[in-house]
Amino acid sequence: MRKTVPLTVTLTPKMAKAVKARVASGDYASESEVIRDGLRALEERQTTYVSELDSWLRTEGKKRAKALEAGETKLIPLDEAFEHLKKRATKRAQKKK
Repeated sequence: MRKTVPLTVTLTPKMAKAVKARVASGDYASESEVIRDGLRALEERQTTYVSELDSWLRTEGKKRAKALEAGETKLIPLDEAFEHLKKRATKRAQKKK
């Protein structure tokens, strides 16, 4: 039984150039190896993200929920929270200039 499955992938010219450059550099033997390695890195990143989110929910998230239940903190409307975040992002962007 075959251990691989042929698949056609369409890339932007920039991405295709990057894949070909990796092969030309000798880092990879084929374009397929480049794509497989990229998919492994994506899977690793996703696994790490889920793990970190789970950890946050079990620690900080739990602590914040208890504070809310105890009346030590309050909820704010979602649109208000987004507005606050937009203002912070704008200030940070202006500082970088």
